[in-house]
Amino acid sequence: MPDSKPRVFITRTIPEKALKMIAAACEVIVWDAETPPPRPKLLDELALADGVVSMLTEKIDREALDAAPKLRIISNYAVGYDNVDIEAASERDIPVGNTPGVLTETTADQAFMLLLAAARRLPESIKYVKEGQWQTWFPLQMLGQEVSGATLGIIGLGRIGYAMTKRAKGFGMKFLYHGGSTIEYVERSGAKKVDLETLLTQSDFISIHAPLNDDTRGMIGAEELKLMKNTAILINTARGGVIQTDALLHALKNNIIASAALDVTDPEPLPSDHPLLALDNCIVVPHLGSATHQTRERMGEIAAENLLLGLRGEHLTHCVNPQVYQN
Repeated sequence: MPDSKPRVFITRTIPEKALKMIAAACEVIVWDAETPPPRPKLLDELALADGVVSMLTEKIDREALDAAPKLRIISNYAVGYDNVDIEAASERDIPVGNTPGVLTETTADQAFMLLLAAARRLPESIKYVKEGQWQTWFPLQMLGQEVSGATLGIIGLGRIGYAMTKRAKGFGMKFLYHGGSTIEYVERSGAKKVDLETLLTQSDFISIHAPLNDDTRGMIGAEELKLMKNTAILINTARGGVIQTDALLHALKNNIIASAALDVTDPEPLPSDHPLLALDNCIVVPHLGSATHQTRERMGEIAAENLLLGLRGEHLTHCVNPQVYQN
């Protein structure tokens, strides 16, 4: 690095260890509010930055990159990177880093927790007790869906999708999958590859683990939801944009499917008056898939490592556009 410290903009407060790693070598500007920096503030900071640690809430598009003539590295504090225009970054020879691997188990925990909570109507049951409706026991009280022996459909059998099957094996579940995978994940999980229509019609639970891209955006819409069993439960811990929100709302209100459990939404966050939040058969939590102390700290360390490597002109440990090194 040059004698003068490179300037780095961090778009949200990150764990202390990662922040210290960066501050030891860089001039650091941190946006310390819980909400994202306003777009004008983001562009102003990028105009002065040599590097940025961005969150999935920050849109690093062509406009942002045009405003950042000094930018040498984008280190995304996330596995996904649909918030970054990878093509535009690559055109400018800017490497983009992400934080894969470390949040696999944590996110799979979250997905399976949501599956169980929806299957046994956990939020409804808690509300039922707190509102004084629990007067006695009776045979048809708060009936849910059986998990043991059920069929779990995985959309995207990658790291997290495979980790989901490991948890589900303890419940004797059977697995179908659609989308990309590896021979290792298929053989270890015993999942059967099927087309999307077959997965939707045959699965009791459907868990989405696909990245958001042109192929997956809005892939679960009205027609897909109609194919599902009326007892089926849809879980999404990937990206909200994979599901068409209005179509899901209609399906839940009209008992086309039994319920949904969402860690991610479109839009994100959902407005507090959004009709999905008024439904008893829809669980919505605020994008907490990786939200453990250990995982968020390790994500911070990887993001810091990527940033510092990029500022030194060295290859990133985790780079989503390695083609920039061909130049």
